[in-house]
Amino acid sequence: MLVFDEEQLSKIVDTYIIPWGINIVLAIAIYIIGKIVVGILVNVLGNIMSRSKYEDMLIDFVKAIASAVLMLFVIIAALDQLGVDTTSLAAIFAAAGLAIGLSLRGSLQNFAAGVMLLVFKPFKAGDFIEAGGATGVVKSISIFTTVMTTGDNKEVIVPNGGIYDGNIINYSAKETRRVDMVVGIGYDSDLKKAKNILNEMIAADERILKDPAPTVAVAELADSSVNFVVRPWVASADYWAVKFDFNEAVKLRFDAEGISIPFPQMDVHVHKEN
Repeated sequence: MLVFDEEQLSKIVDTYIIPWGINIVLAIAIYIIGKIVVGILVNVLGNIMSRSKYEDMLIDFVKAIASAVLMLFVIIAALDQLGVDTTSLAAIFAAAGLAIGLSLRGSLQNFAAGVMLLVFKPFKAGDFIEAGGATGVVKSISIFTTVMTTGDNKEVIVPNGGIYDGNIINYSAKETRRVDMVVGIGYDSDLKKAKNILNEMIAADERILKDPAPTVAVAELADSSVNFVVRPWVASADYWAVKFDFNEAVKLRFDAEGISIPFPQMDVHVHKEN
């Protein structure tokens, strides 16, 4: 059994217990105060992003990352107060981060692309887009993937990296769209009559906008037809309905007016040998 006299006990207290006690108290204080400060900073960051109208999912994700990074610094500062060699600890964290980054390169690319999509907002949920090799209505945008619903009600999950690395066509971005159609008539048909009919049909459709003005013009004297370009402007929501209805109406009206619409034909001549 060890027995210490009063002088030795006083020396142990002064040399070890008091300094260690002070360091422990300071380390605990650093951790508690740091945690409070981190919470305040993260909340301020969240409020700034909310006022900038970023997506809630992005705000929560950025807050979580910021909180984790700041708390890491707080923990390192507390450990340093206890005399722990934080230089080697930081090197270990850096090496671990590099290894994780190399093993998750594809996921990190999708993550970075997801953040860019949520920040710059080239499209939003409900938009009809073409991107990443898929076309459909955007159902949801997450950090790693974007979910779309196709016209035939299939769900397509596209990695964000594939979307951000290519062209993004947002058909819903503008309130109006131009419907581009080509109508061909036979060379023996009345050109002016056909043009007047097309203009009448455009004027009669209430879904077609007056401004910008629609275009009906002869675009090509083709091999077997005279081709008109018909380019009316419509609300984006009416695009497909107008296109389908107009094509059907042109066929019915031209048939009624005796205007021919050419179609490929093949003449077969049979020579009979006697």
